[in-house]
Amino acid sequence: MAEFVQTVLERLEALGALGIALGLMIEVIPSEIVLAYGGYLIAKGAVGFVPAFVAAVVGGVLSQLFLYWLGRYGGRPAVLRYGKYVLIRPEHLAVAERWFERYGPGVIFSARFVPVVRHAISVPAGLARMGHGPFILYTALAIVPWSLFFFFLGAKIGENWPLAKAIAARYWPYFLAVAAGSFALYVVWRRRAERS
Repeated sequence: MAEFVQTVLERLEALGALGIALGLMIEVIPSEIVLAYGGYLIAKGAVGFVPAFVAAVVGGVLSQLFLYWLGRYGGRPAVLRYGKYVLIRPEHLAVAERWFERYGPGVIFSARFVPVVRHAISVPAGLARMGHGPFILYTALAIVPWSLFFFFLGAKIGENWPLAKAIAARYWPYFLAVAAGSFALYVVWRRRAERS
């Protein structure tokens, strides 16, 4: 598996920033690994920061749009039939649907930092026919800190970039705290908007 990942990343490296976008879009390799490798490439001067960052945001948003479209245009039967090919199991979908029904569109941002539902949450957004604009906005807002964090980690640990996912585990509580705080602010804002 490690050899397969290395081979794919080397092919993507030849494409520069476009390779980062493609790596995130096809989701053959976890986004954490692609972004950490991107950070390593930035550090060694193989790709510029700005193109890599733009590619990360665009690639990350497009990968989630595919899942959103699966829910919106394919409906629940298509999700249950084809979700396994994008690593979305029925139990992941059930959790994501409950979150979306309970907390509304703002959960699209905060759920991006929660491992089990970070990808699956796009599907109920599509099933609920959430507007494209808010979906893209919340998704992009979450992808920005996620990308910057793994770029930083990949650059910092250099050739040890494959360890980025394991090293990042110690930072999950902080990510979750930021996500929870942001979501709490969203809930307060939404309630005030409903009252006025």
